[in-house]
Amino acid sequence: MNKQTNSVPIDEAKINSLLETCTANDSDRIIGILDKARELKGLNLEDVAYLTAIEEPSLLKNLFETARYVKETIYGKRLVLFVPLYISNFCRNDCIYCAFRASNRDIVRRTLSQDEIANEVKALVRQGHKRVLLVTGEAYPDEGISYVLKSIETIYKTKVDNGEIRRINVNVAPLNVDEFRELKAAQIGTYQIFQETYHRETYAEVHPRGKKRDYDFRITAMDRAMEAGIDDVGIGVLFGLYDWRFEVLGMMQHINHLEDKFGVGPHTISIPRLEPALGCEITTNPPHEVSDDDFSKLIAIFRLAVPYTGMIITTRETPRIRRESFALGISQISAGSRTNPGGYSDNPFEGVSSQFQLGDHRTLDEVIQDAASLGFIPSFCTACYRLGRTGMDFMDLAKPGEIKKHCEPNALATFLEYLIDYGSDETRDIGEKLITSTIDQMDDTLREFSIKQLEKVRSGKRDVFC
Repeated sequence: MNKQTNSVPIDEAKINSLLETCTANDSDRIIGILDKARELKGLNLEDVAYLTAIEEPSLLKNLFETARYVKETIYGKRLVLFVPLYISNFCRNDCIYCAFRASNRDIVRRTLSQDEIANEVKALVRQGHKRVLLVTGEAYPDEGISYVLKSIETIYKTKVDNGEIRRINVNVAPLNVDEFRELKAAQIGTYQIFQETYHRETYAEVHPRGKKRDYDFRITAMDRAMEAGIDDVGIGVLFGLYDWRFEVLGMMQHINHLEDKFGVGPHTISIPRLEPALGCEITTNPPHEVSDDDFSKLIAIFRLAVPYTGMIITTRETPRIRRESFALGISQISAGSRTNPGGYSDNPFEGVSSQFQLGDHRTLDEVIQDAASLGFIPSFCTACYRLGRTGMDFMDLAKPGEIKKHCEPNALATFLEYLIDYGSDETRDIGEKLITSTIDQMDDTLREFSIKQLEKVRSGKRDVFC
């Protein structure tokens, strides 16, 4: 059962042993781990196992307070915003949790033409979006990977007045090294793909047919991407398929593998939970449902374990859950999302062509207004990717805290740009007050620089960054 044939050593026996022996009975040990986490150097596998066992209210409170400290210290009040852009829902796999699965006859299939993709982009730009995650089912037209490459080119070249998409992250099927090199040459930001579950037996059960059934080929996708020069990668688990505690430790082993082999771990971690999907019975009765309390706990644990890695929560979750997650460790959120091809421009098949059911149906402006009212700075910054601050270069700036000198001014500049060009009157009022209060709390040097950045935006300049 624990035989390993892949190059990513997910040691199930070790994970199970740690989950059995690292209990919440040793409260002194857990307090020591939380103190260690405040040093912002991350945690090891055993540390994480102990934290997953926490149930006692005072220890939970300590866990959440520590997560808030780490999040505030590294990321401040910034929240990066993006939106998924689905270009096709055709798929050759038969994942039993996904509405796009090949055998699902309840869904309407669609692959967007380049003109239709351009229309989607125009609709998103008019809302104020600057960053997209390109998503497609794992079956391309006859063009193969060139369809994805053409789509990236279309997205980048589509402009509307002052707006454009400045960064494209990509979530597509695992590729070979040469194909990843083509993706790198297309100037993507982060390559993102999820293992879904690190438990081999469960993986086989939920992937009965299709190329995705190959656990090893999928889990080594990040190795091939990094070998091809893509040094910003995003990993994730679909929580609810197996025991969340096992999945957390499995992902930690994957992270450790990447750090050991390439010197840098993932740029982002995504934490989706199973949500209802058309024609997918497992999604309405998850075999290992993750409660809201456990979901908050795993967010906090990841923030302590890998403090400099971005954490993503999507519109799968409700506004309440998303709101509460910001302080615990989430640094990136989607907003105004649709999970069906054509969902932004014409949207004729929403519900019968979507990948899953959304929990947050608010518009981008409503999400921004809510986040700003809570004191979080919505950011559309794309500077690091365009200036080469990726992979190890990003970490070299992040770990000593130098990256904040770039992030906060850039966040404010992109936020102001949104408020001026796209924000509603109420959002603009809340946002301007937040910008003023943020500036007031800066040290003199950063305040002076940020004011100059903002003045450029107010005078009509766009895409201001450092």
